[in-house]
Amino acid sequence: MNPADLKQALADGQPVFGTMVFEFNTPGVGLIAAEAGASYVLFDMEHTGWSIESIRAQMAWSRSAPITRVVRVPGTQYDYISRALDIGAQAVMVPMVESVEQAQLIAASSLYPPAGRRGAAFGIAHDGYAPGPVPAKMAKANEDRIILAQIETAAGVHNAAGIAAVSGIDVLWVGQFDLTVSLGIPGQFDHPAFIEAVTTVADAARSAGKACGAMALSVEDARVWADRGYQMIAYSGDLWIYQRALSNAISDLREALKGVPGGR
Repeated sequence: MNPADLKQALADGQPVFGTMVFEFNTPGVGLIAAEAGASYVLFDMEHTGWSIESIRAQMAWSRSAPITRVVRVPGTQYDYISRALDIGAQAVMVPMVESVEQAQLIAASSLYPPAGRRGAAFGIAHDGYAPGPVPAKMAKANEDRIILAQIETAAGVHNAAGIAAVSGIDVLWVGQFDLTVSLGIPGQFDHPAFIEAVTTVADAARSAGKACGAMALSVEDARVWADRGYQMIAYSGDLWIYQRALSNAISDLREALKGVPGGR
């Protein structure tokens, strides 16, 4: 799904499913996810240690895949956001968004003037190295790019309505582990304080006409998020999907081959 279609699906209130990549920095991972039916793939820079060169390669490798290429940058700084877009990211996720001012900086860093302050370079990766009129390229880039602001602290929840109201912020995305840590209830996703917080975020997004998203570790987890009004859902991440599938298969093999000579 390209960015324009993804944005339209979110605007129409449709669910959009993707996945996250943390571990397998390989040429085929984006295409594999697309063939599996993912509408978007989120490549992480916050927790992986991947360099901008690694992400640049992933953007090139995934260019032919019918997916939206999302990059989670390490922080709010202008150069993180603008560079991710310049190397071919179609959407950018920014962690730890806690204030309206921070959201405004993020939006401005992703938009060409006069809407923002993104630096101008054309005929490079973000526009497919193609020639063409600069005003049209700027307008299309501003229209197509998607910004996901992560709400993952108590301060972010408190300011969620203001953050969602910022023009240029498209999605509020809950970082559930960090949010529980910030709330003093690490990993307690059924705690009333966590449920209240994620409900507040969903209400803020809905009131501003924006979408909200989260990562689900299982189908049942995804149902819970959907019931709360979250429509942009990432099903787990590459390492956990692989680990779970391998663990289940080995367990099944051990059971199936129990008693067989050499089976253990």
